[in-house]
Amino acid sequence: MYDIVVVGGGPAGLTAAMYAARAGKSVMILEANAFGGQIATAPKVENFPSVKEIAGARLAEDMFEQSVSHGVEFDMGTASVFKTEQGFKIETEYAAYTAKAVIIAAGVSHKRLGLESENKLSGSGVCYCAVCDGAFYKDKPVCVVGDGNSAAQYALYLSDICSSVTLLTLFDRLFCDKELTDRILANKKIEWVKNVSVKDIVGDDKVQGVAYQDKDGAITYLDTEAVFVAIGQQPHNERFKDLVNLDERGFIVAKEDCITSCKGVFAAGDCRTKNVRQCATAVGDGAIAGFSAAMYVDNLK
Repeated sequence: MYDIVVVGGGPAGLTAAMYAARAGKSVMILEANAFGGQIATAPKVENFPSVKEIAGARLAEDMFEQSVSHGVEFDMGTASVFKTEQGFKIETEYAAYTAKAVIIAAGVSHKRLGLESENKLSGSGVCYCAVCDGAFYKDKPVCVVGDGNSAAQYALYLSDICSSVTLLTLFDRLFCDKELTDRILANKKIEWVKNVSVKDIVGDDKVQGVAYQDKDGAITYLDTEAVFVAIGQQPHNERFKDLVNLDERGFIVAKEDCITSCKGVFAAGDCRTKNVRQCATAVGDGAIAGFSAAMYVDNLK
């Protein structure tokens, strides 16, 4: 039996595991996809304390290596958690574990536009990660859909690779750091089209264009080689609904103390109810959850 099992290997989970291990606890961290979470796909991270600029993949790798250096064990798999008389049972597709406490740091995933053409052309010009797929469109025109930090970062990153970037936003403003907005306005390779919604992505075997509608109902067709979708995130906490309380949007109900409705279960990072979802806030959650889980285990003795 582990003292603590951490579900999710993003910044929150990796930080929680490190803090718990440094408190002398045996820790297993389980990740369904790739360690680092969404930060691993960020072109650049420029707002993490003490780091002026770093590639998201490098930051994720550093966090993972630091956690492992403190004795954290890790495995792959999508985890479900069950309360038992002895503590908790955690099952994945490949194995089962037991623990005295659990930290859920399952993160979120990219939201989709909900278009049939989006699903059809996903992987053939419809993309959700600029750093993963941007190089495929070197010197070609691309489109970014979204108005938050991720969309702004994608547009700026792609402007260094692609011949042109068209940024489509639903409103007449960007909901991101002012510095990013200023950089977009000053970038001659980025055309910002405001107050529009994407109605279709055009192409048979690959993306050839996008059709968007303005607030007056007029439809415009734009030639583009790729559409990078960055319209937000959604949690995947359904498998925990019988263990902890979820809010109406599916996020785990937990305040800044990361304590959930189930004793011995803590929630950290983007998967919990919160107003700001950034790498720095995820790391803060991880520190709190890791320390609190360790204290919980100590109090069981």
